[in-house]
Amino acid sequence: MTPGSVIELGQEAVMVTLYIAGPLLLAGLLVGLSVSVFQAVTSVQENTLTYIPKLIAVFGMLLVLLPWMMNMMLSYASRLLINMPMFGRGG
Repeated sequence: MTPGSVIELGQEAVMVTLYIAGPLLLAGLLVGLSVSVFQAVTSVQENTLTYIPKLIAVFGMLLVLLPWMMNMMLSYASRLLINMPMFGRGG
């Protein structure tokens, strides 16, 4: 396995991780931002107000995107397993 193939494998792993985690993190970010704006406008400064909407948004996105996420993870894992004999070689 060459250093270039190791780097390529690592880059692909990072990209798959970002594709899977990105929508969930983005949903939490948008809900947190909108709750913060709501708190600033209404002068309600309750710290626990942000947790429940974020949890609902992230779990909702997880339920909606779970088939796509599983498909992406299975595709990546199958590519790794199919190419595994090449990883043991020196070149």
